[in-house]
Amino acid sequence: MTYWNAQIECMDRETLSQVQLEGLQATLNRVYKNVRHYRKLFRGIDFMPEDLTSLDMLQQLPLLTRRDLSRNYPYDMFAVPLREVVRLHTTAFNFEQPVVIGFTANDMANWAELTARNLAGIGVTREDVVQIALTFGIMSGPFGIQLGAEVIGASVIPISAGKLREQVKIMRDFKTSVLISTPTVALGLIIAMEELDMDPHGLTLKYGVFGAEPWGEKTRQEIESRLFISASDTYGLTEVFGPGVAWECPAKKGLHIAEDHFIAEVIDPATGEVLPPGEEGELVITTIGKEAFPLIRFRTGDLTRMDRTPCSCGRTHCRISRIFKRCDDVLVVRGTSVTPDQIGRILARVSGEEPRFQMVVDREENRDQLMVAIEATDTYFFDEMKKQRRFVEHLHREISEFMGWEVNIRLVEPGTFDPYQKVVDNRRFE
Repeated sequence: MTYWNAQIECMDRETLSQVQLEGLQATLNRVYKNVRHYRKLFRGIDFMPEDLTSLDMLQQLPLLTRRDLSRNYPYDMFAVPLREVVRLHTTAFNFEQPVVIGFTANDMANWAELTARNLAGIGVTREDVVQIALTFGIMSGPFGIQLGAEVIGASVIPISAGKLREQVKIMRDFKTSVLISTPTVALGLIIAMEELDMDPHGLTLKYGVFGAEPWGEKTRQEIESRLFISASDTYGLTEVFGPGVAWECPAKKGLHIAEDHFIAEVIDPATGEVLPPGEEGELVITTIGKEAFPLIRFRTGDLTRMDRTPCSCGRTHCRISRIFKRCDDVLVVRGTSVTPDQIGRILARVSGEEPRFQMVVDREENRDQLMVAIEATDTYFFDEMKKQRRFVEHLHREISEFMGWEVNIRLVEPGTFDPYQKVVDNRRFE
């Protein structure tokens, strides 16, 4: 079994709990002193950081939402002066309800450590060539993977996403042994190889790490059988770090949370009650090592189960089940997060008012497809089909540009869908 930091990854539970308690106490003191949002929350419940003497007391603190983070845009959630921040990211390419995340030099070092654990855990060494086929930009994802691979000493190809035919040629010629991408991109690379009549047996690929969108065992089996690799899942959130929050070990029986950096809870999304291991609920994350952008009881919106039973890999950190569903109206499609509110604002901007609409996601030929169905009222009936077509084309252009890929737009008759059900996800992952 391969570990990057066996002393920490296999730490006994009693010592790990003490590490968490000390990290939590230090974090609470820092945010109370430096972040007005937390100071106001704590005073509202008559709580002082020194009051916390056990990890169970964390449950007494209020939950944090993305809306809270957005309200404090851009820097009001930072716990250090801006001069100490060496990297800035945001949660999306668009700036609808933006959140800015800062990293100090120590944060960057910790991020590299976490992603190195992820990569080393599946067998990556300094002998490997790592091809990162994720979009490099204002979002954090691929940068953390690059940091971890470079700490290990592997050779890195930061190729970004897109241009699949060129990607497979580079994969062959540069002797890529590790592929990092979304599952959708991996399946696209397989199709590109077939179009180029390229035999995957001729590649040097051994491992694949896939994330940024939900994917199930059927997709894993297809990727593994057609690329002849071992495919593993990874989990992260830009608000927390990006990749490196949790990852699959070779046992592939859940994703290990890095508990020396995060305290994970699973709550009932409706009541906020903390649920016992094994019950499905919303994942809540508290950071205990981040300097610039610490989060206390952050609601991720992701539904999962906690597993604290021993893992055959020897790691003692708890595991979460793979994440396929959310408890909010956020859709994650092709690695992009989108909400009905965001689509509604685009529709209102184009048409002058927000119509009734529904977002429908299907999976066709191993690729997510998003369709926005719009209820056709008098406002959207035109005396000429040409005008109606131009209107739909305008909506298609605006929404597709917002998403970064093609979105289908359809005008439908009134009563076609439930107007209160804004999101329909027809994908099946489990």
